[in-house]
Parts: sequence; structure tokens; C-alpha cells
Amino acid sequence: MSQKITLAVISDTIIVNKIYEIRGHKVMLDNDLAELYGVETKRLNEQVKRNPDRFPPDFMIQLNEKEWSILRSQNVISKPGRGGRQYLPNVFTEHGVLMLSSVLNNEIAIQVNIQLVRLFTQLRRIAGENNELKLEIEEIKKKLNNQDKNIELVFGCLDELIEHKEKPKSRKRIGYMPDEL
Repeated sequence: MSQKITLAVISDTIIVNKIYEIRGHKVMLDNDLAELYGVETKRLNEQVKRNPDRFPPDFMIQLNEKEWSILRSQNVISKPGRGGRQYLPNVFTEHGVLMLSSVLNNEIAIQVNIQLVRLFTQLRRIAGENNELKLEIEEIKKKLNNQDKNIELVFGCLDELIEHKEKPKSRKRIGYMPDEL
């Protein structure tokens, strides 16, 4: 019962802030996932090592030194030797996060996974909506480019008319003029 109360406290914002983009994938760090699941990072990685067939390269990526240093500097994560980790972390893609629930068999992991799946689905939907919006904007830009050319053409014609405009010639009046009587 207390586990479910703890789960309600984890906000979507906290989880979304733990999602990074690495090598073109949305991923989560092993230590962030371990914290959410209520297990030690060491235990999470042990379960992953015991089940290597469940974590192919598109489910789990081990960061290289450059990627890890970038993440450390962006997120003020402690450096090795100062209470931090001694090895390069694993990151899990959406599918890897789903697979973790099969190797971490506790109630918190299952409930957190459900929340994570919902968040990843929501992020994917938002990204899709943004792509549709980008396509619509590009289509409008193309239409405006054609309109710009037409507007420039109209202004060019008007400029020519203004330059070639002749002064009106004096005309002889036709009709009855009361002053001429």
C-alpha cells in the first residue's frame, strides 16, 4: 500500500527531466531508472548482465567517455573519485525501459514502468504533432514565396507606370460654356 502512495508522488515532470537524447534516441540513465524503481544502480545493472539477450543494442547503449562527460557537465553529476560512479553508465531506450520491468520483478518497478510507457507514448505523440506543424509551416512558406514573387511583380509594374506617367495634355473643352456668351 505504501508503495502506491510513493508512486503517486513521482511527477511526470521529474521523469521527463530524466530523459535525454543520445545518438538520436530518447534514453534514460541507469542510475535514474534505479532511483525511480527503488533499487540500487548496481542491482539494476546486475540484472541486465544476467539477461543479455533481453537488451540488444537498440534497447541499451553504454555511453562513451565523451557522451558521459557532456551529460555530467550539463547535469552537474559528480565525477569519479568524488563519490560518483567508477564506470561508464548504461542508458536505456524506450524499449529497454520496458524490458527492465521483466528483469526487475518488484511492484514499484512495474508501476513506474507503466508510468514511463505512458510518458514515452505522450512524448512520441507530441513529437509527431510538431512534425505535422513543421510540414504545414513549410507549405505556407512555399505559398508565400510564390506570393512574394507576384507582389514584387505588381510593384515593379506600378513603378514602371509611375516613371512613364505623362503629364495630362490640355484638352479643348467641349460643350456649352456660360462665360463665352
